[in-house]
Amino acid sequence: MESKKVVVLGGGTGMSTLLKGLKLFPIDITAVVSVSDDGKSTGRLRKEFNTVAVGDIRRVLTSLSETEPLIEELMNYRFETTSDLNGHAVGNLILTALANITGNLSDGIESLSKVFNLKGKVLPLTEDNVLLAAIMKDNSVVVGEHKITASNKEIKKIFYNKKAQTNPLVLKEIADANLIILSMGSLYTSVLPNLINNDVKKAIEKSKAKIMYVCNMMTQPGETDGFTASDHIKAINKYLGKRKVDIIVANDGLISADLISKYKVAEQKDEVVFDKENLKKMKINIIHNNYVDISDGFIRHQIDKLALDIFAYLIKK
Repeated sequence: MESKKVVVLGGGTGMSTLLKGLKLFPIDITAVVSVSDDGKSTGRLRKEFNTVAVGDIRRVLTSLSETEPLIEELMNYRFETTSDLNGHAVGNLILTALANITGNLSDGIESLSKVFNLKGKVLPLTEDNVLLAAIMKDNSVVVGEHKITASNKEIKKIFYNKKAQTNPLVLKEIADANLIILSMGSLYTSVLPNLINNDVKKAIEKSKAKIMYVCNMMTQPGETDGFTASDHIKAINKYLGKRKVDIIVANDGLISADLISKYKVAEQKDEVVFDKENLKKMKINIIHNNYVDISDGFIRHQIDKLALDIFAYLIKK
């Protein structure tokens, strides 16, 4: 049987976590990564080399890699020194160098993919060095991904500071997809930046693939404070254009009150309430399960179970 083709849109830790699970199954994976991060090592490289953000690309590459664990450790290693190298991740430097050598980030990623024996493709949304901006509820404008999150203001709308040319390979992959997945992760600074480009919206509108959203288990401070599962869907649907989310994958497992309280105090995060009745009214196909993993003391998705449920949906189609 030919593998089903899945295009995952996202960025950051949430996307890389999801991909670690999906790569365990016979799925043709394409990861489309938003490249507007401007913090830490990535932000410094963007300014110095006028390049797109490479930090989330690095995370996704290592999550899809079939190489030794040492390679992942190497790519994520950060220098601790008094020189200009301080804080830079080795993988960020390698990706920036390859983009310069090959002429663009997409070709650089492809060359590195062979070395890493990737279980799938990784594509930057754009090759243009754009910054994410937001109009807040008080109508103030904030430019820069890390500044948007840090502002602690309610976001009204996000956009790029200039027109971004979509990577044509992304549009081709969307056209050929059997399923389009919007990954869990920071909604306004990792997931939705993939949908504010008109070319992507049009490609999704033309696609016959269903649109699936893998919902976060915890809210994101400065982005989704107080959001329920259905609130996430409403926010996404505003950016999708004519299409709407068809399927949500959500956690129905219990998280202890003590752990939720600790997250509230330490990280200003709350549990995303699985408001099933509201989701039913929106006529969305609901996949739910107990995905809670607290084996290391943190709230995470059980990636094997999560990926299995997604794969089970795919093969039933």
